[in-house]
Amino acid sequence: MWKLIFVLFIIFNIIAFFVPKRIGRIEIYATCFFAYAYGLTTDMVLDLHYHLYGYFQKGFQWIALLGIILYFPAISFLFLNFYPSEKKIVKKAIYILYWSVFSITFEWISLQTDFFYYNGWKLWYSGALYPVIFSVLVINMRLVQRIIK
Repeated sequence: MWKLIFVLFIIFNIIAFFVPKRIGRIEIYATCFFAYAYGLTTDMVLDLHYHLYGYFQKGFQWIALLGIILYFPAISFLFLNFYPSEKKIVKKAIYILYWSVFSITFEWISLQTDFFYYNGWKLWYSGALYPVIFSVLVINMRLVQRIIK
C-alpha cells in the first residue's frame, strides 16, 4: 500500500513541473535544495538519532531516501510558489495553516500505508511544527531573494 505514497509523490512533482512559475529559477533551485537539506537533516536527527519516527522500518532505506528526494522539494516549491507574500499577515497565516493541515493529512495517510511509522512521535507534534517549518521556508526564500538583489 506504500506505493500509493510514491504515486502521490509523482503527482506532486508533475504539478510542480507544470504550474505557472511565480518565482525565479534561482529561487526555485535554492529553496528546493534548502527544503531537501532541511528535511533530510531533521529526519536524520529525529529518526536515526532519537528514533522518534521513521520510514518503513528502523534504520536507513534507499527507497525512503527516494521518497524524501521526491517529496520535500516538490512540496516546498508548491508552497512557496503560491505563497501570498504581497498580502496581509492574516492571509499569510491562513495560507500556512492550510498547508499545515494538508501536511498533517498527508502524514496521516503515510502512516496508514506503512510508508511512515511513529516510535514515540505523535501526529500533534507534527501539527505544532508544520507552521514553524513553513515559516522557515518563507524566511529562507526571503534570504535568497535578498541575495539575488
